Amino acid sequence: MNKKIRAIQFGCGAIGSAVAKLSSRRSNIELVGAVDIDKNKVGRDLGEIIGMDGKLSILITDDVDKILAKTKVDIVFHQTSSSLKMAAPQLIKLLGHGVNVVSTTEELAYPFPAQRELSAAIDKVAKANQVTVLGTGVNPGFLMDSWPLFMTAVCQDVEKVRVIRVQDARPRRLPFQKKIGAGCTPNEFQKLVDTGTLRHVGLTESIAMIAGGLHWKLDNVTETIEPVIAKEKVQGSDITVEPGQVAGVRQIGRGLRGNEEVITLEFVAFLGAPESYDSVYITGIPSVEVSIRGGIHGDIATAAIVVNAAHRVVEAPPGLLTMKDLPMVVCTAKV
Repeated sequence: MNKKIRAIQFGCGAIGSAVAKLSSRRSNIELVGAVDIDKNKVGRDLGEIIGMDGKLSILITDDVDKILAKTKVDIVFHQTSSSLKMAAPQLIKLLGHGVNVVSTTEELAYPFPAQRELSAAIDKVAKANQVTVLGTGVNPGFLMDSWPLFMTAVCQDVEKVRVIRVQDARPRRLPFQKKIGAGCTPNEFQKLVDTGTLRHVGLTESIAMIAGGLHWKLDNVTETIEPVIAKEKVQGSDITVEPGQVAGVRQIGRGLRGNEEVITLEFVAFLGAPESYDSVYITGIPSVEVSIRGGIHGDIATAAIVVNAAHRVVEAPPGLLTMKDLPMVVCTAKV
């Protein structure tokens, strides 16, 4: 874990910038390049784009092939799209260059049941080039899948798993507030849901990871999405929600064996939630309940888990792996 690895930042948006900023501070990681397709970022110093006090002497480019052709790289931090279909060409290209990848593409967290052919293609390229690719993040990747799976280690038997994530979205970034429908009318909210524009991506992947980890065969997986309607005026950091408007979203994923609901994942995020928390409830022998008061900050935790997973991925066997396949990921910062 102390061996210095060389990394490239691929995608310099909000999450990519947080990943790059954290990795640049780690003594066991050396950032050697940065990639983004935004013409307003290409040619500029990465340190300037991610909000560092000084320059990093790394110029952002839109040509990843050029960097990889002339620079030794151990791993790429990949933060571009939630969609595996959109991200797959990028991932396959990177793996084809013989570099490991940690990606925050949500649909990569556990893609096998939903996107079997694409998963197999990515796995094949990774193994052919003797490298590893991992999809992770705070959710999916930890709070609603690998964390509850880890909690089952103290159980002799498990009957049901329930995870609830509740977030007060008032202090979150405007893009997140928009993503959960804040400020929409109920009709506008439903139109966004119908077009697939509004949904938290990852619940089905998390359900599949839990089922896979517990060796459960599910007969059906369902999702419901509904708005949380503001009963009074709510002021967020960048948006005001009036009474009757949508304050956020409640999305529930359910994994069923027969007619029995054995996995329940509830994602709730809205402006004005009375408290934020993350809770896991395991019904079994013994039953387990654990909660994190105040919840986990999504952006901070996502950057952390990506960077902390880097050495595990470099050391892992080749192929497309998930968080349940790796040795425990821990904070790799030196004290």
